[in-house]
Amino acid sequence: MRWRYLKWDDSLAAAVAAFEDLLSLFNFLLLQAAGDVDRVLKWMRYLQERGMIDADVDLEKFRERLENEKLIERDGDGGYSLTARGEQRIRKESLALVFRNLAKGGVGQHRVPHTGDGGERTTETRGYRAGDPITQIDALGTIGNAVKRGGLDDITLQEQDFEVYESEHLSSCATVLLIDISHSMILYGEDRITPAKQVALALAELIMTQYPRDSLHVACFGDDARLIDVGSIPYLQVGPYHTNTKAGLQLAQSVLRSERHANKQVFMITDGKPSAIFEDGRIYKNSFGLDPRIVNQTLDEAAECKRYGIVITTFMVTEDPYLVEFVEKLSQINRGRAYYAAPGELGEYIFADYVRNRRRGVR
Repeated sequence: MRWRYLKWDDSLAAAVAAFEDLLSLFNFLLLQAAGDVDRVLKWMRYLQERGMIDADVDLEKFRERLENEKLIERDGDGGYSLTARGEQRIRKESLALVFRNLAKGGVGQHRVPHTGDGGERTTETRGYRAGDPITQIDALGTIGNAVKRGGLDDITLQEQDFEVYESEHLSSCATVLLIDISHSMILYGEDRITPAKQVALALAELIMTQYPRDSLHVACFGDDARLIDVGSIPYLQVGPYHTNTKAGLQLAQSVLRSERHANKQVFMITDGKPSAIFEDGRIYKNSFGLDPRIVNQTLDEAAECKRYGIVITTFMVTEDPYLVEFVEKLSQINRGRAYYAAPGELGEYIFADYVRNRRRGVR
């Protein structure tokens, strides 16, 4: 085979890098704009006018390339919308961004550190036991045992000669990711919903590409809780809602109890205290302090999750002492975990914990 080498083109490499940089900015702004492509393109023109994007950058050509690569498409109103490929690109970029700060060796196939029936074959062997699949028989080891027992002149196989390969368990898990969309996620001008959406997108991409045996459900909660599909994550918006944490946990529990996976968990990203519950079909809310009526019913729901083996990991994007105290209480009751981080650190914690938990397995 003959290879033809071409001269390295610095200008082409620079153009590719420039496009990737612009695309990263475009994707980040999309999450802030709840997936509104037209608004993001307008923001980028504004940023260029303010000198934050190089004046030599041709934003019209950038838009054309987005369309040519089928990341955006014309909608029925004369504007643009994201394509399925565009949504997938955001998930992949979120995954890369989140894993940038993780140590090597984090992602694997969720191997549980004990062997037994089922799973992936290892190089270790053991004696045959009734019920072992014949596909796991070590032929050379079995013949070797027969030779050791009877010699080369009389090779006969007996039950005690059979060796089988050990297999390594590959665990699977059902996960519900709960995203707080209450008003506090943008309170005081601090954007906490964008990094929360980045984490959700990255987790979705991780499970779909690396952990095909797993299942992921995404839900958001404010005054009430509702399931959303993965493709809807970029379009999530914060509303004038209170924080009905109980409703979120109830929804997660109802979903996970119908799953057949042995491992079940909830990842809850929130920055606010529980401030609402449903009683007699009506919402009861109190935004001042920690209302014992609301808190106690929320903690009861955490205990109910524990009863069904559902582990709750809470990721707080605030460190207010009284909120930390509440989350620690919830974690103690559920025997779960809690992390306290600034919004920009969310991804590192949620993925580091997910991989560690899955690789250990749940006994």
